[in-house]
Amino acid sequence: MPRASFVWLARAVAITLFLLLVLVGGPHANAAESHQPREAWIPVTEGGAQPTTAWSEFCERFPAECAINPAEPATIQLDKRVWKAIVATNKHVNATVSPREDIDHWGVIDRWDYPNDGYGDCEDYQILKRRLLVEAGLPRRALRMVVVLDELGQGHAVMAVRTNRGDFILDNKRDAVLPWHQTGYVYIKSEGDKSLAWVTLGNQVVITSAVSR
Repeated sequence: MPRASFVWLARAVAITLFLLLVLVGGPHANAAESHQPREAWIPVTEGGAQPTTAWSEFCERFPAECAINPAEPATIQLDKRVWKAIVATNKHVNATVSPREDIDHWGVIDRWDYPNDGYGDCEDYQILKRRLLVEAGLPRRALRMVVVLDELGQGHAVMAVRTNRGDFILDNKRDAVLPWHQTGYVYIKSEGDKSLAWVTLGNQVVITSAVSR
């Protein structure tokens, strides 16, 4: 195994162990002390959406990463320990993965994959964050990949964590984990939580309050 890949694997194992300790240890709480989110979920409109070709190819290579288990909860009960794990994961991956466009990284326009060599673009960050949170015990069904338009009107991928207190966004552009309506993004489509089909999101026109990074 190349040294860079070994170092990356060691880091991933370390953060997974940390998250397990956070989620397993300590008393439960009703909500994060310093975060009182408004109950709000990303609106979903009627009809399905077409996933990107690169996502479909990713699912062919890693079918378990895209599978829906209906026995899992579709929302996460948010408490202090879960919130701490979510924030820590977002910050850790943002700090340890370096940005690199797919054409420079893989030699293709669009590829969704794990940043095992320490490099990736927006969707690669989110794929890794989900894997770490799933390994720490959170339900994959409540961790959804989402396609948005960013503050520049460009396509961007984030991950939505659906909780009993609303949808929160993990983003490689910022370490803060924000409620979906505070990102300033236009929400286009996301994975569904009932099947492999994607869903259309109902925020294509109205852009909510932007938050500076």
